[in-house]
Formats: sequence, structure tokens, C-alpha cells
Amino acid sequence: MRTEDKLPTTEERRPDLARPRMTRTRFWLLGTTLAVYAATVIGVLTTSWLVKLDWQVMLFRPYKQWPEFHTFLDYFVVMGQRGPTAVAVAAWLGWCCYRQRTLRPLLALGTSLLLLNATVGAVKIGFGRLGPHYATTVGSNEMWGTGDIFPSGHTANAVVTWGILAYLATTPVARRVASLIAAGFAFGVGMTTVYLGTHWLSDVVLGWAAGVLVLLALPWLEPAMARAEVLLLTLWRRLSERRVPVPVPSGRPVAGTPLATPRTARDDELPTRETVAVVRPGSATGRSPDGRPLHPVRQHTVRSERTPVTPVGSRRPPHADRVPRATAPFGPSGASRGRTATGG
Repeated sequence: MRTEDKLPTTEERRPDLARPRMTRTRFWLLGTTLAVYAATVIGVLTTSWLVKLDWQVMLFRPYKQWPEFHTFLDYFVVMGQRGPTAVAVAAWLGWCCYRQRTLRPLLALGTSLLLLNATVGAVKIGFGRLGPHYATTVGSNEMWGTGDIFPSGHTANAVVTWGILAYLATTPVARRVASLIAAGFAFGVGMTTVYLGTHWLSDVVLGWAAGVLVLLALPWLEPAMARAEVLLLTLWRRLSERRVPVPVPSGRPVAGTPLATPRTARDDELPTRETVAVVRPGSATGRSPDGRPLHPVRQHTVRSERTPVTPVGSRRPPHADRVPRATAPFGPSGASRGRTATGG
């Protein structure tokens, strides 16, 4: 790649993201979230008061206490499903990429979703906790089974998918507004799963913590996203250069196009004369400077100097029914031929 085609580095484009700094607020937020995450896991594994609270909420059966909200919350919980939310947020971030002429918004969304799937998915499979509808023993933590609900995937996905909008906000006001919207969706989706009985309350708490940890880890992945952006743009540029049509040489006419017309001389341009090899009279043939043979020069005569040629013979075209006339150079004249014809 040429020097003028080099893309700007991460430090040149976003100096604040090239070397992420651990501010005091971010440090305390990360420490608090890690403490909540660890305390929730330990509380469930040891069947502490947190598990008893899970059973109390489950036996209360909120969907039977307030059945009038059941239909609305069945639709609202879709705001935490990965497919619909990812498509909606990706459409908005794609428009942001077009306006800002950068791939960073979509790369941030993709990186956060990959990190979410890797961390939350691994913990789900590792613990194997059963849901409230499939519980077997009252008061147990229902761990090490065949379930996959701890932590809540709906809740963690709502935190990450809607929280990425606040993470990518460019102004403080937009960041605060997006943070409030993301917190509202995350809280609503988590409590909706508890209302419907698809998750324990501890599943939702761990899902909130897992989603926040993913968002807090994104600044450390910004250099990798910047390198991925440069790589993708370089590949796109190379593919675009390969699709450019090759110009056809001027000596070969293109099919379907008229031949080029000869160039006319300009007013200030003197006409050029071609060099002609002169053959001496004594030599029969000569050769041009490039070695090709030349024929001897002929002397052309004017029409007035040419000898007139008298045509010989009849000019009438031959005919098949015509009898040839006998020619006698010294025969009788016409009068004698007439008398002979009458007198005979």
C-alpha cells in the first residue's frame, strides 16, 4: 500500500481510546460489579438465604397474582432476546457508521456480543441450573443439572445490547439519556422473566452483573477493534481496485465503438513530410533506411504527350445469330455487287 493510502492509526483517530485509563469511577464500578457477581455465585452454591428468596418468589407465582399484565409482558420480554435486539441496534449503528465514515460502532457491537456469548454461555453450561418450572426439590439450588439459566441470558443481553448505545454516545447528555434507557430495558426484562417464572431472582442478579462486566471490559479491546477496522478497510480497498476495468489499448478498436478519426493539424502546427528514399538512375532497385527494397522510379507522361491508339476491329459485341461477313480486301465495289446480284 502506498504512503498516501495509509489509514490513520488508533492514536491519530481516537487518542482517548488508544490507551484506556482506569479512572476512579470506573475502578469502583468494576470492583463493585465483580463483588456482586462473586457473592451471587457463592450464595447460590452454598444454598444461602438467596436461594430461599428464590423459592419464596417462585411460590408466590406473580403471573397468577397479576394476570392482566401477562399478555403485555410476553411481548415486552422480546426486548431481551438476542436476535431481534441485535438486528434493531445493528441497523441504527450501521447508519452511524455511514455518517461517521468508520466501522467502530458495528465492531463494538460485534465484539460485545461475542464476549457475552463466550462468558455467559460458558457459565450457563458449567453450572447447569434448572429453571423454576423444572425444579425437583423445594429449597434446593437446582445446580449441576441439565439446565442453562444461570445467569439469565435475556437480562445480560438487554444490558449489553442497549448499553452499547450509551457506550458509543459522543456527548455527555446523549450518554446519560442512553444509560437511563438501557437501565430501564435491562431492569424491565429481568423482572419480566421473574414474573413469567422462567428465571430465579438470583439468575437475574447475576445477568445484570455479567452484562455490566462485558461493557466495562470493552475499553481494553479498543486497540484490537481499531486494528480490525484497518484490516477490513484495507481488504475492501484491494477488492475495489481489482474490480476496476482495465483500459483497452488505443491501437485495438473496441467492438461496437466507431474507429477513431484522424487528428487534424492545428493552425500553429506545420505539416510534416514523410521521408522517401531516392533511387539513383544507375541502380535498378534501392533500399529504404530500414532495409526494405524499393522499386525504381517511373517517369509519368502527361496525357497530351501520349501516342493516340487507333482501335482495330469491330466495336460491336459478338452475337450468336449473326453470320460473319466475308471480308475481301480487294473485292468488287458495291455497284458491281449490285449488278451481279440483279443480272445473275
